[in-house]
Amino acid sequence: MADPKGFLNHGREVAETRPVGERVQDWNEVYVPGSLLPIISRQASRCMDCGIPFCHNGCPLGNLIPEWNDYAYREDWSAASERLHATNNFPEFTGRLCPAPCEAACVLGINQPAVTIKNVEVSIIDKAWETGDVAPQAPERLSGKTVAVIGSGPAGLAAAQQLTRAGHTVAVYERADRIGGLLRYGIPEFKMEKRHINRRIEQMRAEGTKFRTGVEIGRDIDAAKLRKRYDAVVVAAGATTARDLPVPGRELKGVYQAMEYLPLANKVQEGDYVTTPVSAEGKHVVVIGGGDTGADCVGTAHRQGAASVTQLEIMPRPGEDRAPGQPWPTFPMLYKVTSAHEEGGERVYSVSTTHFEGDEDGNVQFLHLVEVAFVDGKLTPKPGTERRIPAQLVTLAMGFTGTDRDNGLVDQFGLDLDERGNVARDGEFQTNVPGVFVAGDAGRGQSLIVWAIAEGRSAARGVDRFLTGASDLPSPIRPTDRSLTV
Repeated sequence: MADPKGFLNHGREVAETRPVGERVQDWNEVYVPGSLLPIISRQASRCMDCGIPFCHNGCPLGNLIPEWNDYAYREDWSAASERLHATNNFPEFTGRLCPAPCEAACVLGINQPAVTIKNVEVSIIDKAWETGDVAPQAPERLSGKTVAVIGSGPAGLAAAQQLTRAGHTVAVYERADRIGGLLRYGIPEFKMEKRHINRRIEQMRAEGTKFRTGVEIGRDIDAAKLRKRYDAVVVAAGATTARDLPVPGRELKGVYQAMEYLPLANKVQEGDYVTTPVSAEGKHVVVIGGGDTGADCVGTAHRQGAASVTQLEIMPRPGEDRAPGQPWPTFPMLYKVTSAHEEGGERVYSVSTTHFEGDEDGNVQFLHLVEVAFVDGKLTPKPGTERRIPAQLVTLAMGFTGTDRDNGLVDQFGLDLDERGNVARDGEFQTNVPGVFVAGDAGRGQSLIVWAIAEGRSAARGVDRFLTGASDLPSPIRPTDRSLTV
């Protein structure tokens, strides 16, 4: 155990963020560099080393949280890194991007602020990179088997790294021009600088993983032909079909899906553009959708110099404390203030968009909305609450409905879908097509990065068993496992 009285002697402290006026002028991560290390040892000491560590249940990866908390408390960074990597291929991703269901399940969180698990995690891995404890792990021998991984998001990368280390020859196919999936072109730079992806890719290359960018399976290569070229295939193409808003005026110029807007800002940071083709500069921006993707749009609009930013959410505003129906250790729906929200803008709850209004040139100018309330269990418009707000740039951040069907990948493989439109799989993550497996959002539906990595690791074990008859690779979750909720 770290410090038996740590949770009594120390309160919760989190990473320090840079001043708003400074950070909205650049695209660097919002946190003050190096601000965690001076406090992280005592924060790790708050871990109670519980007899039954519910944080393990909150985390689908089964991270060995009390163990690496203890090492972090003792500042044994090498041992902490080893324990962290035992269950998680990319802790620098999850430590920055995961909403930390482990903290919601922390036993200390029953009556005190939870342990800062996420901050401890990112401190360990950043220190590991700094000290050279993260090194390529090339296999001792090759199996002679080949695997194609379709998609280079966290699920695809996790599966590829596990299978490469097991001795298989793995090629990752990515339809974008760079590796990373939504980590690369969905997550803004201010949430995670892309250098973190780049050095992992170099590690994987050194281990033997091959990468093929700018290749879309289904369009550039027939999926059925790909299956014949490889001994196994992992479909980790994500759930990229965005939920649309079929209201009058949707066709107006200036109304975009979030994933049409955000990648362009990332491409500016990559050096592909001097300025983004779709900018919020000087415009009244409306973001429809109250989740993390919506917050990413808010922060991006701030940095582009928007005149105003308004975020709309159809559901009521969550409370700041656990609701009676969301007891510990479930993941509660709470009012969350992200770094983007700290930077300004207005958040409006319990409203629904009725239509868009444009000018004579077909550019969106106003958004019309109405307040809604639950009546007999259904969201119903409230008469007399209609109004319009300025909207010269609108982003739709309402989630995703499933994997892409337009590129032909699903049909060319002949994959069965489940009742929710996701690619169906069995207990080994294998689809109805022998040798074709599915991991991540393509099989689970839109979910969290930590679930994607867990799925990639579990699918890798299924592939390894399919190819060799047995596997020593870990499998943290089953395809049917779900988040710890009520």
